[in-house]
Amino acid sequence: MKKILVVEDDPVILEAVVYNLEAEGYKVDTASDGTDGLEAARKLRPDIVLLDIMLPNMSGLDVCRLLKDELDQPIILMTARDAEIDVLNGFDCGADDYITKPFSMRLMRARVSALLRRSTKPETELLAAHEDSAAYRADQKTEGSNVAPIIKTDRIELDTIAHEIKLDGHLLEVRPREFELLEFFMRHPRQALSRELLLESVWGYEFRGDTRTVDVHIRWLRKKIEANPATPTRIITVRSIGYKFMP
Repeated sequence: MKKILVVEDDPVILEAVVYNLEAEGYKVDTASDGTDGLEAARKLRPDIVLLDIMLPNMSGLDVCRLLKDELDQPIILMTARDAEIDVLNGFDCGADDYITKPFSMRLMRARVSALLRRSTKPETELLAAHEDSAAYRADQKTEGSNVAPIIKTDRIELDTIAHEIKLDGHLLEVRPREFELLEFFMRHPRQALSRELLLESVWGYEFRGDTRTVDVHIRWLRKKIEANPATPTRIITVRSIGYKFMP
């Protein structure tokens, strides 16, 4: 049974969300302010956090930022604000998706289901990866192979089995989506890739956010792999199209 934490201070919205999630078979816990929500997430380790932005004691954006830094839990923001700056602030804090109030319960359930599919690997897949990793490395570590588990450039090494990225031999701390984005870039070097293609390939067709989340994740990656993020040489902006990775 998947666990969901709902952090919302409006009792009417909270009751409706909990009722609909429990009807779908989820185990639901709740909190009504930011401080309690943060502590509940740390203690319960839910599969998804549904998080209101405007909360007493601590804002949802601050809670989101702390949870992403500490636990990297999937988070859907619930907000009455739909201005571009508010959406970008949410993505800057690490949110995976957002819903603008007022929202339908059907839409909310669809967003939860889609995020769970993106963030959860089947147990059999994890087991197979663990058991076959040694053989897979030996058989597939072929230079230029699209299925190679280890991809290298002159200074970057990305290991899809260990789920690690190293720059000049030093391990980088990256979010799961940053890892997947860089992997897609490294498997398609020197190709101009549109934001729409990146969304479909990395986030999945079910993702309901917009292309601005790509820009936010690119900015995060540049801070980690570029000598000067203000003048990037690895992830290049292609005007009117998107981005290109230059090894």
